Amino acid sequence: MDETLRDLGDFIASALGGKIVGWTVAFGELTVNANRGDIVEVLRFLRDDPRLQFACFIDVTAVDYPERDERFDVVYHLLSPRQNARVRVKIRTDETKPVASICGIFPGANWFEREAYDMYGVLFSGHPDLRRLLTDYGFDGHPLRKDFPLTGYYEVRYDDEKKRVVYEPVKLPQEFRTFDFLSPWEGTNYVLPGDEKANG
Repeated sequence: MDETLRDLGDFIASALGGKIVGWTVAFGELTVNANRGDIVEVLRFLRDDPRLQFACFIDVTAVDYPERDERFDVVYHLLSPRQNARVRVKIRTDETKPVASICGIFPGANWFEREAYDMYGVLFSGHPDLRRLLTDYGFDGHPLRKDFPLTGYYEVRYDDEKKRVVYEPVKLPQEFRTFDFLSPWEGTNYVLPGDEKANG
């Protein structure tokens, strides 16, 4: 299988030339790195070429590497029933540079691109309806970025007195406890709750 994937990688790179930055085969999967500006042409070629026929769109998502200038990898997964193979196509972008939407090639990418926008803040130019999908309309930030705070910015709850949902800045009312990580079976230096009755 790896040999077949290597042949496909060679064929794609030679056919698309400068649109492909590089490709690798690892763990039985072909990964093609493309230029951001050429993603529509690359995916159209993968879909329409008679030898490849990667006609089944599987997924588009993002990966966050905050230490890089172009912090996001936008990752596309396609399946070719003809080749009985999958291909992963990666491009790089940042918070401000938009990526061309592929909804015109694969209409099923619509909600996946909205999810990547909502969770990571990746912008897709030409998307028919780019708005949040999983978070609320007034949500601040993008939850799957690695620099997003673990507690978020706001908490949402239903207020029984106001009879509506309210948004409030996050408060951590419970004080942080100190844990000794000792197992009760190994013994502790203090009396566990309930044990005070055993010695009475």
